[in-house]
Amino acid sequence: MFGLPRKLFTEEHELFRQSVRDFIAKEVIPHNDEWEKQKMVSRESWKKFGENGFLGMQAPEELGGLNIQDFRYNAILIEELGLSGCSGPAIGYPLHSDIVMPYILHYGTEAAKKRYIPSMISGDFIGAVAMTEPGAGSDLQGIRTSAVDHGDYYLVNGSKTFITNGYLSDVVVVAVKTDPSKGAKGISLLLIDRDMEGFSKGKPFEKVGLHAQDTCELFFEDVKVPKENLLGKEGEGFKYLMTELAQERLVVALAAIALGEYMLDSTISYVKERKAFNKSLSDFQNTRFKLAEMTAALEQGRIYCDYLVDLHNEGKLDSAMASAAKYNMTELQCKVADECVQLHGGYGYMWEYGVARAYADARVQRIYAGTNEIMKELIARKILK
Repeated sequence: MFGLPRKLFTEEHELFRQSVRDFIAKEVIPHNDEWEKQKMVSRESWKKFGENGFLGMQAPEELGGLNIQDFRYNAILIEELGLSGCSGPAIGYPLHSDIVMPYILHYGTEAAKKRYIPSMISGDFIGAVAMTEPGAGSDLQGIRTSAVDHGDYYLVNGSKTFITNGYLSDVVVVAVKTDPSKGAKGISLLLIDRDMEGFSKGKPFEKVGLHAQDTCELFFEDVKVPKENLLGKEGEGFKYLMTELAQERLVVALAAIALGEYMLDSTISYVKERKAFNKSLSDFQNTRFKLAEMTAALEQGRIYCDYLVDLHNEGKLDSAMASAAKYNMTELQCKVADECVQLHGGYGYMWEYGVARAYADARVQRIYAGTNEIMKELIARKILK
């Protein structure tokens, strides 16, 4: 990108960025084609991320983490994964560290933290969060998965769908109804792991995009979940979800802007080389204007996201701000994807070209982590209160 200098990062951050970039070039990009065919990244990859300290950097040292409370490091990892063009990994790894793990760190019992966090940091345990159900998507109050109190354990029955990292998941934050009569105040969060009898998974979905992401259904049939796996207090799960969703939506926004930049960079390289009517595509005014429009929009988005990361580091990012970022950046990502495919012509529709994959991968960004229509509602609630 050409314009405004970024002031968010220090020299130490940039050294970390280079180490991340080198790692991704060696351990992610060469394997992404195979992961897309397998519908999931390899477990070996998760272990390598763990060995290099890229999982759960914020966790305390006594649990195996680096105790890095500076979210700029997390943002760099998200950004570099996006800039690689490998959309499946760009979603899966940050979800594990920046979306699933905070629930356990912030609300888990000491027993739960000791059981799960070290294994999540090493990559031995892969994390997922299960909110969406076949009949309840963005409307979390409509979930039907139940957890009945049986003294020292909950008996869980129900199912979840569209679960990112679902097929490989070893520990899942599951939204359940502990009191169906109380609406949102009857929702609780439980940790359910791979060793619990009655917990099963469907096959990874045949999705339009994100082929390297193991999205699937989860099933719970009389699963006995010990009380120590309750996150926080019973009945306060909805509140915890609303609190943690701000960071989740920032993560999605950061991935969106980086993936947009990847598509633009790929397209710039393409139009310089591609010839039409004895001229380079980059010599045509339409091409030049489209590239200028996308560059200006992405630069604005990047500086905007940098500012939000800074606010988040200060604990000042609220739900409406994060919702606005998720809405704005994913809409921009999809617009850039469409423009870049058009500039590639027929080749933009061929799977071997990165922009084709990025185009297919982009569309779901406006749906998960709360649809963009829900994002607008959350923004409106703040400005009209």
